[in-house]
Amino acid sequence: MNPQLKSDFIIRWKKYFNNSPLPIAFFFSNELHGAKVAKKNEAHHCMIADLSKVSRGQSLAYNAGNIGCRGGRRYCGFSDTLAPDFEFFLSYGIPGKVKGERYKKDPETVIELMKNTPRLQAPAEWLIIKPFIELGVDDEPEAIVFFATPDVLAGLFTLANYDRKDLYGVKSPFCAGCGSVIQYPWLENKSENPDCILGMFDSSARPYVQSGLLSFAIPMKRFEKLVGYMDESFLITETWEVMGKRISRQVETAAD
Repeated sequence: MNPQLKSDFIIRWKKYFNNSPLPIAFFFSNELHGAKVAKKNEAHHCMIADLSKVSRGQSLAYNAGNIGCRGGRRYCGFSDTLAPDFEFFLSYGIPGKVKGERYKKDPETVIELMKNTPRLQAPAEWLIIKPFIELGVDDEPEAIVFFATPDVLAGLFTLANYDRKDLYGVKSPFCAGCGSVIQYPWLENKSENPDCILGMFDSSARPYVQSGLLSFAIPMKRFEKLVGYMDESFLITETWEVMGKRISRQVETAAD
């Protein structure tokens, strides 16, 4: 990552978001880039549970062999298969055979949904997830991912729309938790005009995320522009100064 961009963001983040937690970042590579290979769990294991480790400073590496969830392997690009009877799993299930999550009305709705769901194919052996502060010059992140409170999200959302002439600089696709922090941000970063992704609404993944936090992923193409806007945007106004003080109090309370 460009060291100057990294430094500029950290300075401005602390200035306007008052020491709110820094984000994490991800990218694909055939090298480990100093990351630790994530521990393989034999039982079902949601990778979202590991992201708290990344937020605390540990860089982790994933591949098809150590993601302990079929959906996680799919949304991270290491598998293209769905679980048997997936349309029943996501809807009302099959008595005595498949437990239904009831996220969709019926199997037919799921089948149509999957026809329109884009796919990610991992472009390299490893998915590397790092704390932003640990990104080095050889790291080329695909997206920067925040886990943020409503007030911080308000700032990120408004910044994401700062130069947009349309109404939709932020998307919120229906997907698993890992889809909102990996798959869709990656796909957006490959597009000509990437949008940010608001997520972590997946009830199956939310138990692994601190209450009151949602995810906000900024594709790297977009991140470079938005950092440059921070010192001229609403963030320098008295309106945001009020919000900044409240965020500061929230950070202090969380630290107690």
